[in-house]
Formats: sequence, structure tokens, C-alpha cells
Amino acid sequence: MQPASHRLSSALLMVFCLSSVVKAVADPVPLKRVVELALTHSTSAASAEAMAQRAYSSYRETKNQYLPTLVVGSGLGYTQGYPLSLEGSAPSIVNTTAQSTVFNAALRDFVRESRTQWQATTVRSKDERDQLIQDTVLSYAELNKWESLLAHLGEEYSAALKMEQLVNERIQAGVDSPQARTQARLNTARVYLHLSQAQGSIDVLRARLSEFTGLRAASIETMADSIPALPEVKQDENLIARALEVSPAVQIASLNATALSFHARAEHRTMWPTLDFAAQYALLASFNNYQRFFQKGTFQSNNASIGGVIRFPFFSPTQRAAARAADFDALRAKHDRETTKDQVSEQTLKLQRSVEQLAAAQDVADLEYEMAKSNLDAVQIRVDSGTATLHEEDDARNQANERYNTLQDARFDLQRARIAVLRVTGDLSSWLGLSK
Repeated sequence: MQPASHRLSSALLMVFCLSSVVKAVADPVPLKRVVELALTHSTSAASAEAMAQRAYSSYRETKNQYLPTLVVGSGLGYTQGYPLSLEGSAPSIVNTTAQSTVFNAALRDFVRESRTQWQATTVRSKDERDQLIQDTVLSYAELNKWESLLAHLGEEYSAALKMEQLVNERIQAGVDSPQARTQARLNTARVYLHLSQAQGSIDVLRARLSEFTGLRAASIETMADSIPALPEVKQDENLIARALEVSPAVQIASLNATALSFHARAEHRTMWPTLDFAAQYALLASFNNYQRFFQKGTFQSNNASIGGVIRFPFFSPTQRAAARAADFDALRAKHDRETTKDQVSEQTLKLQRSVEQLAAAQDVADLEYEMAKSNLDAVQIRVDSGTATLHEEDDARNQANERYNTLQDARFDLQRARIAVLRVTGDLSSWLGLSK
């Protein structure tokens, strides 16, 4: 079997060859272009828009009951004896009916309920759009982080391999013990693990962006300067008020409570009097023997009627129970609205405070990296002067590399938190320069 260092060298060569091939066919795509492609290509956004259009059609269906419904037909048939009705109408050559609602207090509230539900689906569609933008931006930013880190990890791995080779030479010369070889191989394996994780994350993120945008995964490469600078999050700013004002969750909960209130009132008003408009015209045929059963001279072929139909519902235990159930649904929706407001307030405050904590964590990681890098420089000077060993330099380099990787993670965590704040305050689209 090949030594571990040779196997790892071959694996690294394959990774870098793959990366070179990807870069050869990839074109840098700016963040805004990726988001625009995601908005036009996304199936979730299209599904949300379809739901909004369906809700609008349901609203029009309810409202159009105030418009006359016209039906034209014919009731031709053979008559033996008195001309009986066919499906409620006298046998006729042509029969036209028209009917519409004139006054119906319950229907008026049902229309308001449908309109409110349509507004809620419109807000939900916008929320789906904002969620897609956030997912795309985070995927793009994380991909940019791993792409930037990949070159640094390659340098780390190259240095680790050289160190492993040098340790082997020192062992053969009797300078180091065999345990030093194991330590050197462990350091190389750790760097290779990070390198594999970086390459795997890049592949996954490119595949995700490919699903969002329709671009080929191999053709996606980020542009660091296309990511706009994120605004600072001030801790004394009242972000909760802004979040409650623009939060889709709060808006949807409020609209749902309003819709159920309209529904409850409509259920109660179902017992109110109603007035409908109705009209009918019929062209009767003489072969149906109408003239045999009516006084001579009173039969005529053209017949019409027009008027209003008034109903007075006065007793319905079933409807009364349905109205009571609707009252409790409306009450529950009001409580849900308050619960949603509390959740949004808490989430916003947590995000606002987490930004401050993550900013502090980034400062700590930055200072630790600066110290580790300064320590590495100092150890290298001591190695050159003969006052420090090669292993001390290797330990200092490994520590500096670990601090660098930790710093990159801290920067991305802070970036992700600030993007989340932009989402909850409704500023995500404007940050990217997109129309809302």
C-alpha cells in the first residue's frame, strides 16, 4: 500500500484538478443577478402567486352573486293532457331566467371575508418571495466564504505535506522519534478533512443555487465585491416596532382574525331577511295543448314575469350553533394574532442582541488570529536564529491556521445575522437594490 502522505497527495491533486476544471467553465455571477434569476425561476414563488390568484378568483366568485345569472334553455317535449312542468318550468320552445342578490347582509360579510383572505394570500406570496431572497443571499455568501477559504486551505495542506516529508527525513537521520511522524500525519489529515469539507460545501451550495436559478452548478462562481456592505445594527434602535409593522406573519395573523370576524358576523346575519331579483321569459308552443286548458283567447305564446323574492328566516337551531362556533374561531384568531406579535418581538430582540454578540465574537477571533500570526512570525525568526525548533514552528503555524478558519466562520455568522435583521425589518430587497 502507498504511504498515507502519498494517498493524501493524490487525493489533493484530484481535488485541485476538479477545482481547476470548475473554474475553467465557471463565470463569476454577481449576487443581484443570482437573486433575480431565483425570483423568476423559483417554483415556490410561482406556487405562492398561483395561490394568490386562486384566492382572488374566490373573492370574485362571492362578490359576483350581486350580478344577474342568465340561463337560456328550452323545455321542448310531448304533452299528453295538462302540460305539466319540466324541472320546474312549463314546456316551452325558449326559456330564459335571470336571478341575482339585491340585499343579503350575510353575503356582504362573506364578500368582505373573501377579500380579506385574498389580501392574506398576497402577503403570504410576498413572504415567500422574501424567504427565497434570504435563502439565495445566504447560500451565495456562504459559497463565497468557502471559495475564498479553499485557496488558503490548499496552502495549509501543501505546508503540512512538506512538514510530514521533513519529519520523515529527520526520523531517518535519527533526529526525531517515530511519534513525530504520527503527529505530522495527524496534522496533514486534519487539514485534508477541512479541505474536503470546503469542497463538499462548495458542491452542495452550487447545486442549491442551481436549483434556485436554473444555472448549471459548474458555471456558478461568486463575486465578493457584488455583495453590498451590510448596515450596522444599532442596539438602541427600536427594531421591534419596525418588525411588527412590516412582519408578514403579523399581517397574515391580523388579516386572518379580521376574516374570521367577518365570517362570524355573516353566520349570525344568515338569519336576516334577504331580497333577490328574479325574472323569467318563456315562448310557449301551441302543440303542448295550453289552449285546451285555458279559457279561449287567454293563451299567448310570449310570457314573462319579473319581481323580487323576499325570504324571512326565523328559526334554525343548526345555523345558530354554526354562528356560535364561528364566534369562537374568531376569538381564537385574535389570541393567535397577539401570540404572533409576541413571537415576532422576541425573535427580533434576539436577532438584534445576537448581532452585538457575534460582532464581539468576530473581534475576539480577529485578535486571536493576529496574535497567532504574530506568534508564528516570532517563532520563524527564532527558528532562523536557532533558538526554536521546527516543531514549535509547525505548532505555531497550525494554531494560526485554526485561528484563521475560526475568524472566517465568525465573519459569516455575523453576516448571516445581519441579513436576518434585514429580513425582519423589511429592508432586504432595498439592500440588494430590488423593487419590492
